[in-house]
Amino acid sequence: MLKKYFETLTDVRQRHKVKHNLLETILIAICAVIAGIDSWWQIADFAEKKSTFFKEKFGFKLTKGTPSHDTFKRIFDLIIPSEFEKCFVSWVKAAADFTLGEIVSIDGKTLRGSRKGDCPPLHLVSAWANKNRMVLGQERTDDKSNEITAIPNLLNILELAGCIITIDAMGTQKDIAKKIAANNDYVLALKGNQSNVHRDVFTYFEETLQNEKLYFSENCLKTAEKSHGRIEKRAYYLSTDIGWLEEKSEWSGLKAIGAVWSETERNGKLCYEHRYYLTTLTDIKTFAAAVRSHWGIENSLHWCLDVTFNEDRNITRSGNAVENFAVVRRIALNLAKNYEPVLLTKKGLPAKEKMSLRAKLKKCEYDHDFLYDLLLSSIF
Repeated sequence: MLKKYFETLTDVRQRHKVKHNLLETILIAICAVIAGIDSWWQIADFAEKKSTFFKEKFGFKLTKGTPSHDTFKRIFDLIIPSEFEKCFVSWVKAAADFTLGEIVSIDGKTLRGSRKGDCPPLHLVSAWANKNRMVLGQERTDDKSNEITAIPNLLNILELAGCIITIDAMGTQKDIAKKIAANNDYVLALKGNQSNVHRDVFTYFEETLQNEKLYFSENCLKTAEKSHGRIEKRAYYLSTDIGWLEEKSEWSGLKAIGAVWSETERNGKLCYEHRYYLTTLTDIKTFAAAVRSHWGIENSLHWCLDVTFNEDRNITRSGNAVENFAVVRRIALNLAKNYEPVLLTKKGLPAKEKMSLRAKLKKCEYDHDFLYDLLLSSIF
């Protein structure tokens, strides 16, 4: 399925100089990244060592052999990023199984290894669908401050409807709220960049929560969990009593304000944090799930890209290749995250095998059948 969505890419190479099929080259690179490879020369070596695999399993012709590392680099430098991103988004839309209320988190990430001299590193704003466990799309910015302009562009590309959009404080802007509210719900974090409304919401909860009689139980949800050697307790609060809020009319669709008070214990030390939100949601459980899910973009996307795919350490820096190769990593992550291998039990019954993302990538490196099964439904 993946293959057909990238067939529309424009091949800007001079026709008489073309030796390697564009689509085959891209798919080989995707396979290499899924196998944990992250440099041009390693991708070229992977392609050469597994050329028979690509011919027999996927029907690649490779009439001129496999591309060199310079060829891989040059091709990804020539691909038009906006086209490549459009193909990626089209594939995701077809692959994802959206249901009403899907929580989509939007956040930015800097590719630190892409810094070149005085030029700042590439900064990308990505959208992560929590239930689907997929990157939906990305938008390039010149620096972190330009997330404000990148987020509306990303929303235009994705064309989401019926979702709950969560954004951190950088994207808490009135124009962004208006754009989201037209087709979706939102949960927007509040900090000092919206000083007036942040102060008002902060004051409201600080004063109201001092008297529990003023707060009904249905407006509060408390949780406690233990993981990674720490105990985390959270209290979620939601109030639709916002008639007093001076800026209420300036935030499209605004129906409630929320707060999360957390207490974390680690190694005997306690840390406290209070966070505040603007939202179109009025159900406390839905609000709590949206807030909790937003942290997933750090754990399930950014952390995986850095730790498993070595994105921050990747030193691809030339032209379009930086942005295009970032798309390849996100394709690889989507495929690997959502692949659940099936094994036969001792009784001969099929059962899903639980594997970490790193384990899947490692197995793709040496197990051709495993790699083929992972890719089959998405490429063909």
